Amino acid sequence: MHRLRIPGAIFALALLTMGLLVACGDDDDDAATASPSSAATTAAAAATTAAASPTPAKIGGEMILATTTSTQDSGLLDVLVPLFKEQTGVDIKVIAVGTGAALEMGAKGDADGVLVHSPSSEKPYVDRGELVGGKIVMHNDFVLVGPPSDPARVKETKTLKDALTAIAATGPFISRGDNSGTHTKELAIWKAAGIELTAVTGREESGQGMGATLNIADQKKAYTLTDRATYLSLKKNLQLEIVSSGDVSLLNIYSVYVVNPEKFPKVKKEQAQAWVDFLVSPATQQVIAGFKKADYGESLFFPDAGKTLDQVGK
Repeated sequence: MHRLRIPGAIFALALLTMGLLVACGDDDDDAATASPSSAATTAAAAATTAAASPTPAKIGGEMILATTTSTQDSGLLDVLVPLFKEQTGVDIKVIAVGTGAALEMGAKGDADGVLVHSPSSEKPYVDRGELVGGKIVMHNDFVLVGPPSDPARVKETKTLKDALTAIAATGPFISRGDNSGTHTKELAIWKAAGIELTAVTGREESGQGMGATLNIADQKKAYTLTDRATYLSLKKNLQLEIVSSGDVSLLNIYSVYVVNPEKFPKVKKEQAQAWVDFLVSPATQQVIAGFKKADYGESLFFPDAGKTLDQVGK
């Protein structure tokens, strides 16, 4: 129902009677690239919040979004980007790379907005004033996946440290090796477990995104670390199974930023700020909460607008 403009309270009541029919028709078109259940979820969330949410301004124009491969590979952007354009008229050019590369694009003024998932990596860019207006958007978690045979018997371990110790002794392990948020997390958990990378049997770096790395691990019957959303989205084409999950250190937090227009005058400030506002709006947060939940029986992302880092996951 984002396209409806309600001129008065009486007319609004009349329109609400027809709301579900209108919302389903419009949003199914907008989510044509999503699965049927994802499109229905988008329509339902939009219909629920339309009466309470003001119609966003049609500002038009375009912007470049530097983001991570997980937001692209999971299919989430296939839903959110068309919805954003419908509401604001803004065209987004998505460049999906690792978090490190996305942050560097922001630091050079080569993007207008940044959507990433590595708080420790993001902090220096914020401290230097290259990224501004940061907002936490959502979270999911990282999981360790491996072949069904589980040669390292990781499923029998009780802690993340034990799981990593078992993998290090048996291998093989495929790392993204691309300075992404997932790669940064992988390095951090090996370090926390007291395991040197050289001690990990058969560890290889793909130098590629999450989807490609999962496919390589699948072909080589290897273990890898992945965000849950990308794994679930690609699971039907993989033999890999989740072998370890749930450790608090595996929380995966996504934040969005505007590239500082004071440092980079060519930045599309109005469009980038509209994208930030869109992602943390109640309507979009509901869409995120329901994204592909009907397909997988669980949420791929959990909305976190308005929370601090310490509050996420609690």
